[in-house]
Amino acid sequence: MNSKVQERIILGLDPGTNITGYGVISSEQNRIKLLKYGVIRLGRSGTHEIRLKKIFDEVLRLLDEFMPDEVALEAPFFGKNVQSMLKLGRAQGVAMAAALSRQIPITEYAPKKVKQAVTGNGNASKEQVARMLMQQFGIKQAPQLYDATDALAVALCHQSSKSKISGSRKKTSWQEFITKNPQRVKG
Repeated sequence: MNSKVQERIILGLDPGTNITGYGVISSEQNRIKLLKYGVIRLGRSGTHEIRLKKIFDEVLRLLDEFMPDEVALEAPFFGKNVQSMLKLGRAQGVAMAAALSRQIPITEYAPKKVKQAVTGNGNASKEQVARMLMQQFGIKQAPQLYDATDALAVALCHQSSKSKISGSRKKTSWQEFITKNPQRVKG
């Protein structure tokens, strides 16, 4: 049996049509390390289609640089402006397509679930989420844009969700069971 614990790298994304946030963490034996976080500035120049291509290309660049095992995205929240929702959905779609083109599994998380996982409060403000992440990762300077910490929060939410799932049941082989429980095996 291989007792070596594998490092997992998670890319968190907060896709947007003007700014897309990203956060990359590694997790090994529940030790979490910040690898990089920041934003992809798309600006207001160029057509919507050109900005979508830039999201796709930049997410591919991050995937190739960090080779994450999983990608986590913040699911869209429902707003009143239908056009904004459509554009946001497209941004999320091209980010997903980039991950799928590299055959990397994707998980989406609702904004409230992300905030709950990071701060313990599903209604926390972006500022509260950023402060909690700064404390956890030892980040000295507050980010200029909360898109970066939002994406980092998504990655952390995914890591904690996965560790709860994998930590809930330890997998053992039959041989290990027999070795530990000889009295339960009839010969």
